Amino acid sequence: MLALFRRAALAFVALWLVSSAAFAAQAHRTYYRAITVDGVKIFYREAGDPKAPAVLLLHGLPSSSHMFRDLIPLLSDRYHVVAPDFSDAPDRALFEYSFENLSKVMGRFTELAGLHRYAMYVFDYGAPIGFRMALAHPERITAIVSQNGNAYEEGLSPNFDRIKKAWAEPTEANRTALRAGLTPAANQRRYFGGVAEADKSLVAPESFTLDDALLARPGIDELQLDLLANYGSNIEQYPAYQEYLRTRRPPLLAIWGKNDAGFLPAGAQAFRRDVPNAEVRLLDTGHFALETHSREIADAMRSFLAKHVKQK
Repeated sequence: MLALFRRAALAFVALWLVSSAAFAAQAHRTYYRAITVDGVKIFYREAGDPKAPAVLLLHGLPSSSHMFRDLIPLLSDRYHVVAPDFSDAPDRALFEYSFENLSKVMGRFTELAGLHRYAMYVFDYGAPIGFRMALAHPERITAIVSQNGNAYEEGLSPNFDRIKKAWAEPTEANRTALRAGLTPAANQRRYFGGVAEADKSLVAPESFTLDDALLARPGIDELQLDLLANYGSNIEQYPAYQEYLRTRRPPLLAIWGKNDAGFLPAGAQAFRRDVPNAEVRLLDTGHFALETHSREIADAMRSFLAKHVKQK
C-alpha cells in the first residue's frame, strides 16, 4: 500500500512539474495581433495571462513595439503585457496626426483589448500619449513606469529648440528644418548616443534598421513632421500632467538612460516634486535604454509593480 501511495505521489509531482513547465512556456510566448479602432488597424504584441494585472507598453519615435521584444518575456510570467504601435500608419488625409488624437485612439484600443485597469510604461512619445490617457481616465491607471518619458520643462534638452520654434512659428522653413531628425544617421545617433563603448555591441542592428525601413515608406516623413510640429502641445499640457500626478499620486518609477541627449535626468528627478514617493533610477546608457539594460529595467519593474499592483 505504501509503495502504491509513493507511486501515486510521484505521478502527481511529475504531472504538476509538466503542467508548471507548460504554463511557464505559455506565459513567455508572445502573440502578434491587430485590432481595428475607428477604421485604424493597431498592431500589438501580447503575452501573459489575460487574468493577470495588465501592463501597457507605449513606444516612442521613430520606434515600434519591436523595442519591447526583450522586456515582454521578462514580465509576462506575472503580468498581462500588451504593446501596441502605429506601424500601420494611416494616410494623413484620413487621420489627424496629433498627440491628442493618438491618445484617443490608444484609449479606445485599451477598451477593445479588454484592458480596464493597467500600469503604463511610457517612453518618448508614449509619455504624452499615456499622460493624456491618464487625464481622460485616471481610474484606469494602477501605476506608471517612465523610461525617458518626460513631463517637465527641465527634462527638455536644447535639442528641442527647433521643435519649439516649429510649434511657435509653423512656417514651411521651420517644418523643413525638422527633417534632419528623420534620417538614418540621426536615428543611429539616438540609438548609440550616450551608450558606453563596451555596451554598444548590445544594440541590435535590426532595431534601427527596422525604424529606418518604417520611416522610408512613402508619406511617412510628412506624418512624422506633423507630430514633431505638434509636440509643443505636449509641453503646453505639462501643468495638467503635473496636476494629475500631484492630486492622484499614482505609484511611479522613473528609470532613465541618464545620457539621453533629448530628455535630461532632471526630468526624471522632477517627478518627485509631484509624487514624493516616486522611485528614480538613472542608468548609464542613452535614449533607448532597453537595448542595453532590459534586464535591469525588468528587475526594477518587477520589484516596483510587486509593491504597488496587486495580483488578481
